Order: sequence, then structure tokens, then C-alpha cells
Amino acid sequence: MEWLGEVPRHWEVAPFKTQIDRNDGGVWGDDPDGTNDTFVLRSTEQTVDGRWRMDDPAPRKLSESDIKSALLIEGDLLLTKSSGSSLHIGKTTLVSKEIGEMRCCYSNFMQRIRTKTSFMPELAWFVLNNDLARLQFDLLSNSTTGLANLNGTMIGQIVIPVPPLPEQTQIAAFLDRETAKIDELVAQQRRLTALLKEKRQAVISHAVTRGLNPHAPLKPSGIEWLGDVPEHWVQSRLKYNVRGLIDTEHKTAPFFDDGEYLVVRTTNIKDGKLLLEGGKYTNAGGFEEWTRRAIPKPGDIMFTREAPAGEACLVPENIRLCMGQRTVLMQIEPLVLDSNFALWSLYGGLASEFVSVLSQGSTVVHFNMSDIRNIPIMLPPTQEQVEIAEFLAQELARFDTLTTEAQRAIDLLQERRTALISAAVTGQIDVRSTVVA
Repeated sequence: MEWLGEVPRHWEVAPFKTQIDRNDGGVWGDDPDGTNDTFVLRSTEQTVDGRWRMDDPAPRKLSESDIKSALLIEGDLLLTKSSGSSLHIGKTTLVSKEIGEMRCCYSNFMQRIRTKTSFMPELAWFVLNNDLARLQFDLLSNSTTGLANLNGTMIGQIVIPVPPLPEQTQIAAFLDRETAKIDELVAQQRRLTALLKEKRQAVISHAVTRGLNPHAPLKPSGIEWLGDVPEHWVQSRLKYNVRGLIDTEHKTAPFFDDGEYLVVRTTNIKDGKLLLEGGKYTNAGGFEEWTRRAIPKPGDIMFTREAPAGEACLVPENIRLCMGQRTVLMQIEPLVLDSNFALWSLYGGLASEFVSVLSQGSTVVHFNMSDIRNIPIMLPPTQEQVEIAEFLAQELARFDTLTTEAQRAIDLLQERRTALISAAVTGQIDVRSTVVA
């Protein structure tokens, strides 16, 4: 196999089907009634890298014959064969002792693989979640109604290297140990990212509610969680500090591949930034129609009222754009409110608490225009607002750099993990002398 390259002389290279004892589709059954229901596992119970995520498995009413045919036991491999995302096609979980004891079955969008005694399921799990198998799945899967699909025959067709059984044990033990080290390093970087996010939020909230002068005279805010605030600051609401709050059309401008005008959708606004990746564009006609209510200008703020609600960013100076559905244009009054200070106020202090309260008890947060008009903010003098905004620009840039470095480390570690597995399961590295008893 040209794409596979060389493997150790004593290894076999064969279709996966030669190592499979059972290759079965799943069941779905009927709605549960709360009596003797059975958990039926789906793709949502799997992470993209083949881990279990048993947050909310689905109980179903299955017949005895369904349970008998689809009951998972320790050592089974459960593979996603149909998904709306190609990233998830072929992802595979290994049934552990704990999962086996739950007496779960699996849905008809999944395939259960039970290997022969000649091929360890622990090693098969590494192979199936590696590019060695996943790229073959991608080639074999076909697209129908927008879904990439595999079937049992295709799964059996992928070509894999098969070491002798004693060597399989050594490879699996080596990969367990080495990938665990890498996974812990990744977890550390993710914890760092979470801490940076928390610290970033704390810096924003402190700056827009307490300012930069630790010696400024304070007064009670009248709000228990907020405590004291600078004595010369005024508690206000957004509607008193803007020239206009413009709701967009309740539809989105038509998109054109050769369009020149960015249509700002809610997915383009995140963490105070305008994201251009994946942007959609309209033509001059769409721009003219969708800016009849207002043309976004530098210094204005674009705010999302739904899906997700509460994100915001400034209108940039060098991009012509119009607002998409579920976005609101805030025309800031510069004589009383600095645009950058207003932006970060939306992410901290009274405004973020206001957003949080509105979000409670709702699975889909939606802001009415009356909600947006009444967003509360603390208002220092305009020069102080500018100083706070400049301070936040420096501090948040530092947090962004650290977060980017942490993500780069995660990406490199994951690349290392993938390369290590590929090398081990194809015999490019000899792990027999590295396994610790």
C-alpha cells in the first residue's frame, strides 16, 4: 500500500474484516415509559477523539430481541457511521468495564465492532481513531442528503497493519502510557486557558466598575454583589448614552460569492472582536437595502440579541458592511460615552450581570429591544473612560497572546499524539524495548 509505506517484515497487512468477529448495526426502539428502559448510545455520547461523554444518554424501550442483538459488552468497539459532520464519521469508543456494566445498547446510526482474538480491541481503538483509519473512512463514506455515511462493508474494507499478538500487547501498553502523558499536558494547557479566560473577565469587570485609581474615594453602589464604586461615577443606562439603537431587518441580506459587502451575522461577533473567517457577503443592492435603517460607522457597536445573545464588537474603519438578522446597531454618543469603554462595559460589571440574569431559566436567550435599551453601565467622565479603555486594550492583548500560545501548545501536542500513534501502529518505531513491566 503506497500510502502506508513500509511495515515490519513479520507483520501482516490486511483488510480490517479479516480481524472482525461481529460487525452489527444498532437499534432505536420506542419512547421510554420509565420501566425497565435501556440506554441506547449515540454519536453524542462520543467525543471526536473517541472518548466517552455520558452526559445525557437516551433511555429507550427495547424488546428482548433488540437488547439481545445490540447489548454492548466490555471490549466492543462502537463506531459512528452516519453524521452531519465529516469530523465525526468513524470516531470510535471502546466499551470499558464500567460502560459494559450499564448494559447499554446502541443506535442505528452506530456500528458495533467485535474483534477476533487475533486483534486486540485496545489496539484497534488506537488504529480506528487515527488518520490511518479515519482517512480511509473519509474516502469510503458516501454523501447522501448532506450526510456522510459508512456501512459495515466499508468499515471492513479499510486496510490495517496487524502485528503478532504479543507485540500488539506491547504497542497498546506503550501507547496507553505515552498518550496519557500527552493528554495530561493538553489538560494542563486547557486549564491554563480557562484560568486566563476567568482572569480576563475579572480584569474587564474591575476596570469598568472600579476604574484604575485604587485611591479614588468610594461610595456604596446599592448593589450587594458590586459593593463600593468610585464616588464620582454615575450609574446610568445605555439608552441615555447613545444616539440610536437600531434593530435590523428580521431577515438576512442575500449572499453572493462575489459580494463586496460583509453581512455581519451573530457568528461573526465574539469576545469583543469581528471575526471574518466564514464571512458571508452581499452585493451593492443588498447593502443598499439592508442599510436603509442605518449605515454602520466606525465607533458604532454591533450587538447580538440572540444565538448567542450578548456578544458585541466595534464597527471597523476599513470594512464596508451591513447588519444581519438578530443583530443591533448601537450608535454611541461620543460626548458622553467612549465606544471602547462602552464595548467592554457590555462584557463586564453591571451589563454582564444584567445579561446573566436575563439568561437564567432560558435555553435560548433572546433580548428584546427594551432589554437592550435598559442595559445598565457605570459612567465615569469621558477622559477617564478613554484611559480605562486604553488600559484594557493593553491588558487584553496580553491575555490574547497567552491564550494563543496555550492553544498553539495544545495543537502541537495533539499533532505529536497523532504522529506517535501512527508510528507505533505501523511499526515505524519499535516499542518492544520501551515497555516497562
